[in-house]
Amino acid sequence: MPTSFWRSPELRDHISRLDRSGFAVEFLRRNTTYRRDYARLQRRLGRRGVDSAAECAAFARRWGLCFCPCAR
Repeated sequence: MPTSFWRSPELRDHISRLDRSGFAVEFLRRNTTYRRDYARLQRRLGRRGVDSAAECAAFARRWGLCFCPCAR
């Protein structure tokens, strides 16, 4: 994402209206390491014999999340 986008007045206004959890979502959404880790989680959950609750809990701990994003 170009640096100029991050400095746009529209984005600055949007971010300034976010609460803490909203800001965290925006941060993680743009974080390539988080997105890669989430994609790996999704692949693991697609395998047989995987304890999805344990996988989601480990993912949430790694990223400091208070909920499991893959909860159904």
